[in-house]
Amino acid sequence: MASGDPLAGSLWSESGTVDSFARSAPDATLMRLADAEWQGGAWIALDIGCGAGRNPVPLARAGWAVLGCDLSRPMLAAAATRAMGEAPVGHTAFVLAPMDALPAADGRFDLVIAHGIWNLATSAREFRRAVHAAARAARTGAALFVFTFSRNTLRADATPVAGEPFVFTAFSGRPQCFLTAEQLISEFARAGLSLDPRHSLNEHNLPRPGTLTTKQTPVIYEGVFRSR
Repeated sequence: MASGDPLAGSLWSESGTVDSFARSAPDATLMRLADAEWQGGAWIALDIGCGAGRNPVPLARAGWAVLGCDLSRPMLAAAATRAMGEAPVGHTAFVLAPMDALPAADGRFDLVIAHGIWNLATSAREFRRAVHAAARAARTGAALFVFTFSRNTLRADATPVAGEPFVFTAFSGRPQCFLTAEQLISEFARAGLSLDPRHSLNEHNLPRPGTLTTKQTPVIYEGVFRSR
């Protein structure tokens, strides 16, 4: 792969953003899930859009082997640096790759993580390719942890991009994916992923009914699906 940075000049490769991500704590819900899933063997996780290692490095410390993928070379460099200082040798690897073309063997991973990445897809086609790529990488019965934008981030009268079922520019001026719970479950089902009944599909940052706010805080779905 070319040595350049595909996201050069974007927010995701700016030094301030990278430094902030490098200091970020892991997702607490994900860590609890990983602890429940891990059985003390050679279990392997795939983190799609791993950023600067906020989740892969703590997972490696907990005993997982983790492959992290991202499209920002500075983020990957920061993740590798963090892993060298905090993770067991050989428990992490980081690869420059897009969300919809993962360098991962089919049926190989026991845990797949999509934390704040699929909402960055700019079309339903890219979103679907990314979900299917993750599903192919997961072994049967593997857990998939998702953290992505909810349609409730936007006003009810927001209009999607022409020809797109759940892509909007209303939030940031750039095309991003905002799905309803029904759309999320349906799209995942198309890829062979089912909502784990033992885990709620939680919706974070949802304003209380009747609340008026000017803050642009995304409403987030966080949930666990299983590969069928």
